This record gives sequence, C-alpha cells and structure tokens, in this order.
Amino acid sequence: MKANIRFDHQLLAVESEHHVHAMLELVAPAAPKKDQRPPLQLALVIDRSGSMGGPKLAYACQAASFLVERMVPSDELALITYDDEVQLLRSMAPVDKTAVVNALHHIYPGGTTNLSGGWLKGIEELRRSRSDQLRKVLLLTDGLANHGITDHDTLVDMARTTAEDGVGTTTIGFGEGFDEELLTDMADAGQGNSYYVASPEDAPGVFAQEFEDLSTLVAQNVSVEIRPSEEVKLLGVLNEYPATSVQGGLQLNLGDAYGEDLRRIVFELHIPQLARLGLAKVADVVVRYVTVGDEVAAKEITIPVNINMVNADEASSADPDQQVVEEVTILKAARAQKEARGRADTGDFGGAQELLRKAAQELRAAAPNSARAQELLQDADLMEGSADMAAPDQWTSHHSKNLHFNQRMRHQGRQRRPKRDEN
Repeated sequence: MKANIRFDHQLLAVESEHHVHAMLELVAPAAPKKDQRPPLQLALVIDRSGSMGGPKLAYACQAASFLVERMVPSDELALITYDDEVQLLRSMAPVDKTAVVNALHHIYPGGTTNLSGGWLKGIEELRRSRSDQLRKVLLLTDGLANHGITDHDTLVDMARTTAEDGVGTTTIGFGEGFDEELLTDMADAGQGNSYYVASPEDAPGVFAQEFEDLSTLVAQNVSVEIRPSEEVKLLGVLNEYPATSVQGGLQLNLGDAYGEDLRRIVFELHIPQLARLGLAKVADVVVRYVTVGDEVAAKEITIPVNINMVNADEASSADPDQQVVEEVTILKAARAQKEARGRADTGDFGGAQELLRKAAQELRAAAPNSARAQELLQDADLMEGSADMAAPDQWTSHHSKNLHFNQRMRHQGRQRRPKRDEN
C-alpha cells in the first residue's frame, strides 16, 4: 500500500495560527492476475418476497447468473432465498454453475421480508468455509425488514461482529421500497459495498462491479488512524467512514481495498502559532491492513505528517495545492447533498434547493483548469438536477435514494481503477 500526505497549504506563516486540510492518498497494490486470484466464498441471499415479483426478481436472478458464470471451480457458493421463511437452495460447496443457474431460474415470489433470517443463514454457511479466504454475503432486497430481527442498530451491530470474525456483507437494494439507511449501515459495518438498483435493467452492471471488486481484492480491514501532535487539534474528517476514538486520536475503518484503487481521506487540523521556522511535525497517520492471497499478513505503515513553517511573505506567495482544494470541494458538496436530502425528506424544499445550488456553483467554480473538470461538472449537473426535483410535486423516494448513494460514494473518496481485461 502506497501512502502520501499533502496539504492545501504546504507553507504556513510561523507568526499565525492556521486551519489546514491534509489529504491522505492511499494507492492499493496491483491485483493478482485472473488465474492467480484467491478463491471466493460467497453466500448469495436473494429476497423473494411478494414485492419482488415480476421483472425485479427475473433481473435479479439474471444478474446473479452473470456472477456465477464468472466464478471458477475453486470458488464456493451458497444460494439462499427468503420471504417470511428462509430456504437454503444450495449449501456452501464448490460452485456448480449449471446447478446454481438452474436453481436461480426456479425462484418464485412469496410473502413478507425476513431479511435477518436470510442474511444469518448466509453467514452460517460461510462460517463452514475456510477462514483464511474471502468470505462475503451478498444480500439483495427490495423491501423493509418486517419479519425476524428488524431493529436497525441490532442488525448493524451484528454485521460489525460478523465482519470482525472474517465474514463480510455487501448489500444491494432494489427499487424504491427498501431502507437505504439500514443497508448502507450494514455494509459499512460489514466492510462491504452497498448498491442501489434503481431499475431492474441496472442489476447486471451492479453485479459486474461487485464481482470485479471481489476478484481484485488485495487487502482487508483497512484502517487509518490520525494522531495529532500534542499542540495540534484534529478538527474533523470530511469523509464519512465508521470512526472510533482511540488514545491519542481517531481511527477510521475503510473496509476492503482493491487492485490499484485510489482512496483520498481529508482531515482538518488546527495548528497553533509556532515560534520556530522549518519543518514541524503536526501529526502521525497510521495505516493498517491485512493482505490477501499467497501471503495473509497484518501490515502497518506510520506516516509522519510534517508541514513547513516559514515567514509571512514566503507563505503568502505560495499557491495552494489544487488537488487538495478540489477534494475538499467535492467532499463538502457531498455533505451538502446529505443535508439537502434530509431537508427535502422532511418537506423543507427551499432549504434543500439552496444547499444543492450553492454546492453546484462551488463545483463549477473549481472546474476551470482542473484535471478533474469533467467529474466536477458532472457532479454540478447532478446537484442542479436534484435541486429541480426538490419540490413538493416532484420529490420521490427514488430521488432521495439516488442522492443518498451518490453522496455516500463521494464521501468514500474512492476512485476505481479501469476494469481489467477479461481476456
């Protein structure tokens, strides 16, 4: 794992106190070649409640078939369905593509949604497989958990506990009826991904992305610990990752890392007036992760965070780091999206529109001469489109979910690598 720290302002005037943004860039190592990747152990858990009837269930099973076809004989799979009851259609075993695809074609809609029951059966099956390999539940649902365990905090705590035991959770929400807060919180706690399938036709692309991630996994349990120096204060982190206070600082849980992925984590420091020129250490950043593949080993990297204290004239003549400034703008826009969504969902459409249009303006202002201009302008267009929809006769569950998943993706600060060649 390669790590680098950069500031929005690298030169600070020694005579003043400062608020600065520091950006940690993490680049994962290259993924192994296709024929050298470690085996996968997956539990595919599919909601077959009554609301999944019709195109949703058909497309879900088609997308699941897409995933199964890309597995290899050394991979293992369990197939579980649930409505108010849970059915184990295929127990954990080396993948038999013909048998699994045939089983997928014979799934029919039923009753209510025992989400916890299906998910726990998937975990039970994975615990029967080897603990030194990638084990993950892929949980698919289109509805609310209304049977079995339904409490949000209980399910999230269970996802966290199972992840600590080496069994992760990825969630896939279909349509407009599912609880996006529950599914994303379970995925975050379960060190997995979370997806929104707005229409059945989107399902194959979601499964393709998840399989690409699973097959290029290079590290698990990635965490970042920020430890400010004694005289420096950590003001906050702009990304949204599960965070835990630890002695001397704050630890962020980033989940899994995939081949050549870039993560950017931005945090803000208050640096007091320092009566000395030259390099000043203002923090340490500790990155921890567990490698996967041929070597399964815990790794730790400690990065000293140093900044250059200079006289006022020299500091004022230095240009800011545009890449850090851009990332700060993107993350603040994501924060505005989150607040705007909350306002629109509670009927404050004027407040939501104001937040979204202001964020769009800031993104457009940052775009000229930026290497990420297209990305910034696309985000601005999305903000403006969401602002147009934030009205009493326009706002729907779809718009709310779309904004939620978009801001979540931005808050993760992840830039996916290009998909690798299938040949």
